[in-house]
Amino acid sequence: MKTIRNIILVIIFGALIGFTLYIAPNYKKDPNENVTNLVINYTNVTGKMNGKVIIDDNETIYLSLDDIENYYDRYIFFEKQYNYIIATANGKTACFDIKNQTLTINDKKEKCKIINQDDKYYIPITALESVYNINVKYVSDYNTVVIDSLDKQLETAKTNKEVWVKSKNIELSRTLEKLQADTTVSIVPNDENKDYKGWTLVKTDNGKIGYIKSENLTDFKTERSEEKEEQKTISIAWEYFSKVAKAPKNDITTKYDGINVVAPSFFYLEDSQVKENVGIDGINYINWAKNNNYEVWAMVQNNNDSKAKKDEFSKWVNDYEKRQEIINQIVNYAQGYKLDGINIDFENIYKTDKDALSRFIIELKPKLENIDVTLSVDVTEPDGSDSWSLCFDRNVIGDVSDYIVFMAYDQYGSSSKKAGSTASYDWVEKNINKFIKQEGVEANKIIL
Repeated sequence: MKTIRNIILVIIFGALIGFTLYIAPNYKKDPNENVTNLVINYTNVTGKMNGKVIIDDNETIYLSLDDIENYYDRYIFFEKQYNYIIATANGKTACFDIKNQTLTINDKKEKCKIINQDDKYYIPITALESVYNINVKYVSDYNTVVIDSLDKQLETAKTNKEVWVKSKNIELSRTLEKLQADTTVSIVPNDENKDYKGWTLVKTDNGKIGYIKSENLTDFKTERSEEKEEQKTISIAWEYFSKVAKAPKNDITTKYDGINVVAPSFFYLEDSQVKENVGIDGINYINWAKNNNYEVWAMVQNNNDSKAKKDEFSKWVNDYEKRQEIINQIVNYAQGYKLDGINIDFENIYKTDKDALSRFIIELKPKLENIDVTLSVDVTEPDGSDSWSLCFDRNVIGDVSDYIVFMAYDQYGSSSKKAGSTASYDWVEKNINKFIKQEGVEANKIIL
């Protein structure tokens, strides 16, 4: 009998140890417990940050430049020449002047502290709420900063009784927060269609992300739907305007079948300035286009037909203040002539100016977006020569602009040493696939 009793005790003891080992991980201490947590939408990113969260005496919330780039803005930029930090999004341009400790958003300037700590710049994310369309709040009781993107879908529910938010979808797990009845929680999107076995993953108002039994939730609502961009077909025709040639004078009855956008070459770069050749004919052309429901996307061209002109282009495109001057001239022309779009056609550029050209497009986009003007950018096929192909970052241009225009011709151009197709089918198809698969450009942004 004594032997049997000992065996039973061993079994019970082993079962207790096994049960303890099974539930122990569910009560594991939060490694971020003693630091300020950062919750972005439905993810606690604290352990993955490059910097930290800084909160000053005025409860201004600072994030490092690296973390803002990682989580919000791949194009945020430290302009070393002028000691600026530039952020662009949603029709807004924010310029942090580190030396003078100011922030300018769309020409509205105010005092703004920028922190340099541990060789990192920290900028106030609270000052960028309108730029990134986010809501930032600090929950002092839980030492947590919660940032919600206001352009993402939001589904909510209410608790129908007093509940405990659990770290895992089992009863025997750590309690994150206790909620009273009729408390609103956000439903975490289940993009992977995981089976939570009777539980729902939620985020509380205090930034805790955990599980509540589904039977304890009611009144499910879609509070905010994610906006979807309207897709439309673009069929565009260029019209040549210059000092030496004029496009045909169209009368009110002239129409082009299948065309819904016209791109007259109204503007050109000269002496690092944007100049025009619109004139009376151009104004009449705009009126003709509007009367026939054609959008007018005026072209802005460069003329880098010599080394001196390529050098001149390189000088201004690498200078932030000069880029702004060119951008403002384009915006003023777009407003003055009530244009629907701007088509950028910069060619024969140094490969070393690729990133600077991308910066120009990044900085032009919000200025045009702010006045509801479409931005399209002309590029050549990938994998060509330095000055005609490798000078374009198609991924960035395709991401930032409304449309990227593939100039699918000159497979065998005038400089070719042998005759051949201007644009053979297989060559065009091969390069379109490069745009999509190699360069990562969305198909619905490409104009062929």
